Amino acid sequence: MQLATYMKDGHEQLAMVAGPWLYDLDGLHPELPNNMSMLLQYWEECFPFLAGAPIMIEEGKISQRHATPLAEAVLMAPVTHPTSCRDGYAFRQHVETARRNRKVPMIPEFDQFPVLYYTNHNAILGPGDVPCMPDHFQKLDFELECAIVICKEGRNIRAADADDYIAGLVIMNDLSARTLQMEEMSLNLGPAKGKDFATVLGPILVTPDELEDYLVPPPPGHSGKAYNLTMTCRVNGVEVSRGNLGDMSWTFAELIERASYGVTLYPGDVIGSGTVGTGCFLELNGTGRLQDPDYTEQWLLEGDEVEMEIEGLGILRNTIVREEDDFSLLALKK
Repeated sequence: MQLATYMKDGHEQLAMVAGPWLYDLDGLHPELPNNMSMLLQYWEECFPFLAGAPIMIEEGKISQRHATPLAEAVLMAPVTHPTSCRDGYAFRQHVETARRNRKVPMIPEFDQFPVLYYTNHNAILGPGDVPCMPDHFQKLDFELECAIVICKEGRNIRAADADDYIAGLVIMNDLSARTLQMEEMSLNLGPAKGKDFATVLGPILVTPDELEDYLVPPPPGHSGKAYNLTMTCRVNGVEVSRGNLGDMSWTFAELIERASYGVTLYPGDVIGSGTVGTGCFLELNGTGRLQDPDYTEQWLLEGDEVEMEIEGLGILRNTIVREEDDFSLLALKK
């Protein structure tokens, strides 16, 4: 199933995507809610009604008269208000390449355990404009990722059981202001201000049952589901990144196991994969400089159109815009 949140009459509305149409969930069955937060809270109770809806739509038992054209809808993040948002570091290629470009050795601990950090769950955006302050444009970067959304409460979850806690997968753009990020992380804290202004999710949440044809074995010695899904990013129509979700060195199940150790996960928690190999300008610019001293770096600029596509998960489109405020933290440095 594919689920989307869109703006309807000034309010968030949860809908099921069926071809070019959006069907409001609470119109499909009286037991289904009209928002994602409530659906995730009662996922197991709602799922039987949810699973039956596509069949009813396909058989014509639900009229298109009550549907909204997808092309006309103003989509929001599928989960507009996550209960938390963590991001992983699960692609070895990205980590290894970024460290090679900085002429530092690969971290041996990467292969021993997965890691995550918290980002700002109150700065979630969906398709559309991404407002940025002046300092954000100091090496503004995209990060091509996939994320999962938790659908039931759990603590100390084992990786062998963790896939049962996943409501679905969604494209994630972990936007990064690299100058702010690097300055703060030089003090062994952060990434904080380098990340907390915008994390983009969308356009839809796709349940795992719809992705079964893409399943592949996890890496040797690992457990949990892995998916062969091509990932690409285009800036102003030009492809700048290409990778595959199947290249995750640590599975989402293993990220859940780590995140839930001594901690309760809740419905609505979001966990990102981390950046796919080639999935950001920081990595691409580093590789370019290594190969050519005259390489011209590229960063996101005002007006840039960013399109992220993951096979089976749709296309996430955003435009970078400048906020009407000239306030600068960098200018305040002593």
